[in-house]
Amino acid sequence: MSRLGQAPTADVLDAGERLSREEMRALQLERLQATLVLAYDKVPHYRAAFDQAGVKPTDCRSLEDLARFPLTTKLDLRDNYPFAMFAVPRTDVRRIHASSGTTGRPTVVGYTQRDLDTWADLMARSIRAAGGRPGDTVHVAYGYGLFTGGLGAHYGAERLGCTVIPMSGGMTPRQVQLIHDFEPTIIMVTPSYMLALLDEFERQGLDPRESSLKIGIFGAEPWTEAMRAEIEDRLDVHAVDIYGLSEVMGPGVAQECVETKDGLHIWEDHFYPEVIDPTTGDTLPDGEPGELVFTSLTKEALPIIRYRTRDLTRLLPGTARPGFRRMEKITGRSDDMIILRGVNVFPTQLEEIVLRTEGLAPHFQVVLSRDGRMDALTVRVEARPDCPPNRRNSAAQDVAEAVKDRVGVTVLVEVVDPDTLERSLGKLQRVIDRRTNG
Repeated sequence: MSRLGQAPTADVLDAGERLSREEMRALQLERLQATLVLAYDKVPHYRAAFDQAGVKPTDCRSLEDLARFPLTTKLDLRDNYPFAMFAVPRTDVRRIHASSGTTGRPTVVGYTQRDLDTWADLMARSIRAAGGRPGDTVHVAYGYGLFTGGLGAHYGAERLGCTVIPMSGGMTPRQVQLIHDFEPTIIMVTPSYMLALLDEFERQGLDPRESSLKIGIFGAEPWTEAMRAEIEDRLDVHAVDIYGLSEVMGPGVAQECVETKDGLHIWEDHFYPEVIDPTTGDTLPDGEPGELVFTSLTKEALPIIRYRTRDLTRLLPGTARPGFRRMEKITGRSDDMIILRGVNVFPTQLEEIVLRTEGLAPHFQVVLSRDGRMDALTVRVEARPDCPPNRRNSAAQDVAEAVKDRVGVTVLVEVVDPDTLERSLGKLQRVIDRRTNG
C-alpha cells in the first residue's frame, strides 16, 4: 500500500479540484443562476413553486439568495411521476434510473448524454480521490439496473482507465471466488455486504488480509468509524466513504479522500450543498448539524433545486481538496430516526456499541414492538463464532448498559447464533418495525 495515503500530485488533480474557494464560489453562482432559469422555464413544478414563493431566477444575485427558494422533496418527485420533472424532451434522455418504490411510487431520474459524461467524470474523480489509478481492477458489487450504484461505479471506473469486473450483488460465494481468482485491487460495495463477503472468505478457509484488495469504496448506507476499523482490520484495505443519491445524480456527489479519511469532500463545482434545520427548514451555518440539502449546478435532464436528502450531517472546511467543503460521515437519516419513549435513537449509535463489544459480530438488527402502550426496542446481534456460550449473556448486558449510558434509553438485547440474521445483498434494512402488527 505504499502508494496510498499520500497527497496526490498536482498533475493527478483535474481542473475543478484545483479551484480556490473564491474561484469555486464564482463558478457556483454562474451555474446556479443558469440552473434556476432552466428549472423555471422548463419544469412546470418549479415554475409553480417559485411563483408561489414569490421568487424568480433573477432574484438569485448571490449564493446566499438560494435560501429564498422553495425546497424540493421526494414527494414532489413522486407527484410528478414519471417524467414531469424533466427539463428536456424525452428524445434527449439517454438513460433512466429509478428508486425501488417500496414505499410508494418510485422516484424517476433522467440523464442526457452530457449528464452521463459528467457522472462518469465525477465517479472517476471519486475513485481517484480514494486512491485508485488507471490500470487498477475494480470489482463492482453494487447492484446493477435501475439502482444507480452499479452502473455509476462501472462507468466511472472505466472513465478513469480501470478494468471493471461487473459482478453486481448476490452470489456471495462466487463473489469471493472471483476476488480470489481475478485479483482486483479495488472493491465498490455497501459496507454491510462487505461484512458478509468477509464472513464468506473465512467460510472458504481464505484469509481476507491476503487478498489482492487494497481499497474499499463503501456507500449507499450510513456506516460508522467502528465499522471502518472492523473492515480495515479484517481486510487490510483503505476503507473510504462515497456519497450520492439518485435524485441528485447517483454515487459520486461526494467522496472521502484516502490521504485524510476525515469526511467526504463534496464536488461543489456540480452540487451546491446546504444544511437546514429539519424541523423549521431554516438554513444553518457551516459547522452546525442538520439535514443535508442539494441543488444541482450542471444537470440538464433533471435539474434539482434544494432537494431534501433527509441525511443528517454538517459542513466543514476542505482539507485534502481545499476548494471543496467536506460533509461529516452521515450520522443517520431524519426519516430513519427512532423516537423511543421520547429519546432519539439512530441505528448508527447502536452499531458503534455493538462493534466495540467483545464477542459480538457486526451483524445486528433493531426490532421495534409494542408492550401494552409502550414501545419496546430489541437489538438482535450475532455472536462471533469464537464467542463462548457463557460470554453471550454478559455481552448482551454490556450492550444494554452502554445503550442506556450513551443513548439514554433502555433496550432489550438478544445475542443469537452466528449466521442467524439475514444478510443484505444491497442496502441493509437495520430496523424492523412490528408495532403496526400488534
